[in-house]
Parts: sequence; structure tokens; C-alpha cells
Amino acid sequence: MQAAHTSFTPTLRVLRVDASARGEGSVSRQLADLMLDELAGRVHGVSVARRDVASGLPFVDADWVAANLTEPDARNVAQRQVLAQSDDLVAELMAADVLVIATPIYNFSVPASLKAWIDQVARARLTFRYTEYGPEGLLSGKKAYVLVATGGTEVGSAIDFATPWLKFVLSFLGITDVEVIAADRGMLRGDAARQQASERITGVLDRDWPALAEAV
Repeated sequence: MQAAHTSFTPTLRVLRVDASARGEGSVSRQLADLMLDELAGRVHGVSVARRDVASGLPFVDADWVAANLTEPDARNVAQRQVLAQSDDLVAELMAADVLVIATPIYNFSVPASLKAWIDQVARARLTFRYTEYGPEGLLSGKKAYVLVATGGTEVGSAIDFATPWLKFVLSFLGITDVEVIAADRGMLRGDAARQQASERITGVLDRDWPALAEAV
């Protein structure tokens, strides 16, 4: 006699993207762990897809551009193969209700691996489109949390080229509800930076919990 199988539909689908080159000891990864633990305590049935880009993703090259510019029905086998990983990354992002990006700031901007991820998911006709009124993002209705750790860069200052860019590019894709939580200037502030960010995560999730529940 076979056991009965029951289907389970997650209440909230989260995509976690990690970009820190560090594993153990990474503050941004620790903040993401905390956020997901806290979120699981507030929302019943959280499903988390994890995408660690730190090991690197292919950079956009001429073959990728040519394949992407070709109408989907007209792509040959080689072009479909070139875009296969990008298609998977786009599918992960499109399926998510909540996006958690955990990243350090390297040399005043995002790691190259995170830029490569953005390049792979910014796809005309899939995540944005061009209209007579200009580009339109196609990923509306999602919430994004950007968890940032820095050694010396003050997030939101004139030398922070990471968080304004991330907010802009996410908005370009239609994700306009973006919350930045920073453990910045860790070399100067020490554990206080991480503690302040941890407390902010708790406060932000306390605030957002009803909105998250209604959105799914």
C-alpha cells in the first residue's frame, strides 16, 4: 500500500543571492542567515532558493548578445545553449516573491560576480521591455532586501556606488520596493555595525510582516 502524497504550496518564495567572496566570517552572509531565520518565524511556509554567485558567472560576450537579440523562436541550438544558464537565473528571479541580496562593497561598488548576475537576468522581453514610453520593468510586485557589509565605505555616502546602482537596476526591472540594510564601516565600528544591522532587520521585518502576508 503506497503512502498518500500531499502537495504543499509555499506561502512565500524567497530568492537569496550571496556575493561575498568570503564564506565563514562573511558579515553579509550572516545578515542573510538572520533575515531568513527571522522571516521563517513570521511567515508560514517560506521556500528559499539559494544562488551563490561568488564562484563566478559567465560574463556577457558577443555570442550571448547575439543570442539574446535573436527572437526566441528563431534561436538555433547553440544560441539556446548560450542562454541556458541565463534562462535558469531569470526563472529563479521571476518565481520569487522576495529577493534577498547579500553583498559586500568592494572598491566602492558591487563585486564583479554580482554585476555578472545582474547582466544575466536583465533580459529584454523577459524582465523588462521597451515601449513607446520608454523601458518598462516586468518584475513588479516583488520586495527586495539588500543586505550590505563594508569595511570602510559609508553606505549612502558620496563614495557608495553600490547601493544606488542596485536600487536603480532593480527598479529598472520593476522591483521598486527595495530596502537597504547596512553593516557598514566595520573596520571602524567593529561589532557595533553588525549589531545595528541585525536590530534593523528585526525592526524592518516586524514592520513588513503584514504586507508580506497580504502579498502572497
